[in-house]
Formats: sequence, structure tokens, C-alpha cells
Amino acid sequence: MDRANVTIATIDIGSNSVRLLILDNTGSQLVRETNVTALGRGVDATHRFRDDTVAATLDVMREYAVAIDACGATRVHAVATSASRDAENGEELMASIASIVGTEPEIISGTDEAELSFEGATSHIDGEPPYLVIDIGGGSTEFVYGNTKPSYSTSIDIGSVRLSDRYLPDRPPTSRQLQDAAAHVDAELSTVELPGVPRTVIGAAGTFTSLAAIDLGLARYDRDAVHGAAVTRSSIRGWISTFSLLTVEETAAIPALDPKRAPVILAGAVLADRAAAVAETDTLVVSEYGLLNALATRLLADG
Repeated sequence: MDRANVTIATIDIGSNSVRLLILDNTGSQLVRETNVTALGRGVDATHRFRDDTVAATLDVMREYAVAIDACGATRVHAVATSASRDAENGEELMASIASIVGTEPEIISGTDEAELSFEGATSHIDGEPPYLVIDIGGGSTEFVYGNTKPSYSTSIDIGSVRLSDRYLPDRPPTSRQLQDAAAHVDAELSTVELPGVPRTVIGAAGTFTSLAAIDLGLARYDRDAVHGAAVTRSSIRGWISTFSLLTVEETAAIPALDPKRAPVILAGAVLADRAAAVAETDTLVVSEYGLLNALATRLLADG
């Protein structure tokens, strides 16, 4: 790599996964990494990060610091989302991360998270506005509606990790657990009031990209194949039925699924189905772009 061309590195510390993106000064991608650390596991009940998920996250940060240094990136911007907003020891973790990567992550609001998700998700999708971006994270789910920029956004405190912790601790779950999970999601999403009818509904982040990869029957995950793929509610419901019969280990064996996503993919699929119902759509377009890309684009624009 030509170190002189490397400009920025951005890090997204989510409730389930941690992502790194390094771009050169032309916007070309040099490094993209995603690691599932399940940072938000248990936060819903205890309001604290667990020692094991903190350790896993810091180990990933050390790997990212090596990549950032190897590329010669001189500007680093990191953000943290839902779980970090809720955890009482969130600031302590941010300080530990700062000592590793050289910059303290910004714990962003749900509104900022939603706007960044919209900006990134819509930037590389063929479709007609108005858009609705649905971003299912580990701790929260964002709905963002707009044309060239958001005119409505809301962040709901329910995500794949949080829903798994509350209602789907057993795998396979009981039928009652599955029913209660769906009912809880419906109750949480009842506050979403879209200002209009979207022409293009976009599913962003790991739940949707994983479902698309599985639905495509990929032997292994392929970002290019997943981006722009369509996922239907009927297929999502089909995967809910499939996942609900499997153990975590059996789920982890599904081709194209990151094994570390196996504990929460059922909850993510339940959220995806119920979110699609709120959007009154049968089909979603999946975007591989999101918050991290928008963050990087903004950092490049700032020079």
C-alpha cells in the first residue's frame, strides 16, 4: 500500500459488531473489517458491559490499531451506538479504546445514528425516493424516511441482541417465546409514524445482509452479491421458521452466515419481519453501505 494515499480510518462500535473502514484520499477502500463481539449482550438487564465482551472488543481494537498504523492513517474517527448509550461503564470502555486507537469514540445519539445510516444506505442504491431505511442493530432499530436527506427519523430501543436477551434466550425457542418476542417488537414499533409511503425500502446492517446472503444460497458471504439484493417478507418468515427449529450450533453451520451471528439472527429476523410490516412493504432492498460509510465520507469531506 502507498502510505501517502491513505487518509482516514473510521470505526463503528455497535451493540453486536465492531467495524473498521480505511479509505485513501480518493475515497478508495483499503481495509474493511467486521468482527462480532456481542458488546451489548446483557446490557439490557444489568446496564453494564460484561467483562468478556469488553475483552473481545478491546482485542479487536488492538487488531484495528495495527491495521490503521500499517496503512499510515493520520485521521481516525470512532463512534459508539446503542449499548454504549445505555451502559453505565460505557465511558470507561471509551477511554480504554482511546488508549489503543489514539482517539476517544464519540457516543452518538439515536438521531445521529439514524441520519448516518440513511446517508450511507442510500448512497449506492438504485431506487426511487422517497426512501425508508430500516437499520436493525444489536441494541436499537432505526427508521429513517426522506428523499435526498431525512425528513423523519426515529430510533427504537430494540435490536437483535436486546430482543435475544429478553425473549429468545433458548435455541430452539418455545412457541410462546417466539410469540412473545413478536408481540414485544410490535409494541415497541407502534410508535413509528412514517410521514408518507416510501417507494424504496432499504434494509441496512448485519441482520438484513445476513438474511440476503442466506436467501441467495451463497456458499460463503459475498458483499458484492448481497448489495442490492431483494429480500421478501415471505422469505424472512420462512427463515424465522427454519431458525426457530435450530440450536445455535446448527444455525452457525448455515453457509454464508458468520457463526458469531448465530445467537441473534433469529431475533434479527423477527425484527425484520415486523419492521417490514410497519413499512407496509413485501420487498426490501439490502444495502451493504451504512453508518460507517457515511462517517468516512464526512471525514474525507472535512479534509
